[in-house]
Amino acid sequence: MFESIDLSLVNWSRAQFALTAMYHWLFVPLTLGTTFIIAIMESIYVKTGNIEWKKMTKFWMTLFGINFAIGVATGIILEFEFGTNWSNYSWFVGDIFGAPLAIEGIMAFFLESTFIAVMFFGWNKVSPKFHLASSWLVAIGANLSALWILVANAWMQHPIGTIFNPETARNEMTSFWEVLFSPVAINKFIHTVTSGFVLSSIFVIGVSSWFLLRKRHHTLAKKSILVAAIFGIVSSMVLIYSGDGSARQVAKVQPMKLAAMEGLNDGKEGAGLILFGIVSPTKSTEDSEKMKEISMKIEVPKLLSLMAFRDQNAFVPGINDLLTGNEKHGVMSVAEKKERGDVAVRYLTDYKEAKKSGNKVLTDQLKEQIMSDEFQTNYFKYLGYGYINNPDFLIPNIPITFYSFHIMVMLGMWFVLIFALSIWWVVKDTIEKRRWFLWLALLSIPLAYLASELGWLVAEFGRQPWVIQDLMPTTTAVSKISKESVMVTFILFALIFTTLLVAEVSIMIKQIKIGPKEEGGTEQ
Repeated sequence: MFESIDLSLVNWSRAQFALTAMYHWLFVPLTLGTTFIIAIMESIYVKTGNIEWKKMTKFWMTLFGINFAIGVATGIILEFEFGTNWSNYSWFVGDIFGAPLAIEGIMAFFLESTFIAVMFFGWNKVSPKFHLASSWLVAIGANLSALWILVANAWMQHPIGTIFNPETARNEMTSFWEVLFSPVAINKFIHTVTSGFVLSSIFVIGVSSWFLLRKRHHTLAKKSILVAAIFGIVSSMVLIYSGDGSARQVAKVQPMKLAAMEGLNDGKEGAGLILFGIVSPTKSTEDSEKMKEISMKIEVPKLLSLMAFRDQNAFVPGINDLLTGNEKHGVMSVAEKKERGDVAVRYLTDYKEAKKSGNKVLTDQLKEQIMSDEFQTNYFKYLGYGYINNPDFLIPNIPITFYSFHIMVMLGMWFVLIFALSIWWVVKDTIEKRRWFLWLALLSIPLAYLASELGWLVAEFGRQPWVIQDLMPTTTAVSKISKESVMVTFILFALIFTTLLVAEVSIMIKQIKIGPKEEGGTEQ
């Protein structure tokens, strides 16, 4: 069904997509959260008529606009790469993956772009309430854009609501609502957007702290900190809740990712949750460098079992269990999955040959068998394993996944502390005296971006080598293009994206130094 591909081409294609995605994600989270913070501030302005709130709204809106413009550019390139670098994947899932992206473009993007013009240029041209409505619609539109993209990504992590049609060699959607309301999709959407809300809140608090350190715009800074801190701490609670839900879904549909997140080599009943540890090499029967042990660890007994399965004595499979199987706990081995995958590949090959030879009777019989519920559930579900020759290939990068997950969680707890202390000291009107805290808040801005990127590293590194979980490995998803062309575009994109990032940061810093513009006149 798929031709063999040079592994160096696969690695360069993965690197290029990762580069684009990570640069794109430097711009998206700030867009997701600042739009709501802006809408909240403008709502207070419309309700109170206080000109300070209008000045605050317009200042943060300016920073949002700079970020939004550059984020759009990287997002467009990211979507084009599905066709240029991953054409086999795009063909295989076009009917499913294309639908959410089309909705994102038609509904969310146009909703966002239509009202963003009113938001920026309509202050003196429309009524205050209409302008406020436009600001809220931009916030909703920006997050709806994220919804459809995350639904598509969630389907790749847990493909449901579809059936494979051998006649077209494509997956076809059988239930749009099953794809949209997949538990993986719901948790992924909520967790991702609230992480953007937390980042935006830290950004606003950090910039406002800089104003206080410079003894400028005291009122604007303290009010901005209060709004952002309240928004941030509420978002953090939702973030923690959705993170717990996401982890439970990972335990259910991507157990290898969970094992890598916790560095769990051998499965355990009553598995503990590692709060801190160091990944170190350990010898295995095959002396595989990918197998690691966690040393110097701080562990909460039985908490991983409780969080993953709501049972403190539940069995959590480790990497070895997932490779070799565990009959006692119903864990299927890679060898058995490969046998089933081989059957699926053989049936698809036989179908292709029968169709090519013009044997209509055999073609129809094979098609009926392939599209039956039994075949789809017991064999096609493991199609990707038919293209896996080395079980070690199924082990994700454990150090990257483990450290990314644990550092992300620790930073999340740090941000909760920042929000709580910000609220307390602003209410007590003593935050200006806490210069050490203002510096920590300012320095937390890059930490928020780091935590956001680490979250995506966990999500994407943890599911390697799968482009679509259990159905399509990266080796069968890439386009048949030259490795050299991918290398050249990788270098070009790296230069372009770095230039865009430097430009954005420079413009942002310049605008922050200028500060908010004074509003003249009196409010009617």
